[in-house]
Amino acid sequence: MTVQISAGQGPAECQLAVAKLFAALKKEYGDMEIVSETKGSERGCLDSVRFRTEHDLSGLEGTVLWICQSPFRKNHKRKNWYVDVSVIPEREEIPSEKEYRIEKFHSGGKGGQNVNKVETGVRIIHIPTGLTAQSTQERSQFQNRQRAMEMLQEKLYALRQEQEKKQLSAAWSEHYRIVRGNPVRTYAGEDFVLQR
Repeated sequence: MTVQISAGQGPAECQLAVAKLFAALKKEYGDMEIVSETKGSERGCLDSVRFRTEHDLSGLEGTVLWICQSPFRKNHKRKNWYVDVSVIPEREEIPSEKEYRIEKFHSGGKGGQNVNKVETGVRIIHIPTGLTAQSTQERSQFQNRQRAMEMLQEKLYALRQEQEKKQLSAAWSEHYRIVRGNPVRTYAGEDFVLQR
């Protein structure tokens, strides 16, 4: 599962809350692997952190509240700092090995006497995605198979790139969506103690 903790457009206090929440979750669950992080404006702060975990943290999705006097602005009246926790949709894994169906057929066009006698045309279908590629340009079935496989690999690469872009886009749209009020968790004090 990929999770993102974000300060959105919040001040340095929210960025500090992101860093503290990530540290608290790491202590609580242990297996956090950072995918990306954006440093905050102050030392020790994070504007955003995206990480992977084997635990199901979907119950944490929403707003987390940190109640604390500002450690950066001593006379600041505000004490409530909100951060957003979002589950980022996973990129679909595209299996590549042994997931193909290969069809052979008679290829028309140039090829001399072989044209209607030998199956030299090759179509390869990637079963999980339904993507296909075919080649009839070469005279031998082996060469057509190689060419079709190269074309299919290019299509699969393009699909993976598209899915990566979608995941990044989802992460950015979640970064700016913080709903104040009704927090899923509340922490208090500079020691970041869980209240509920």
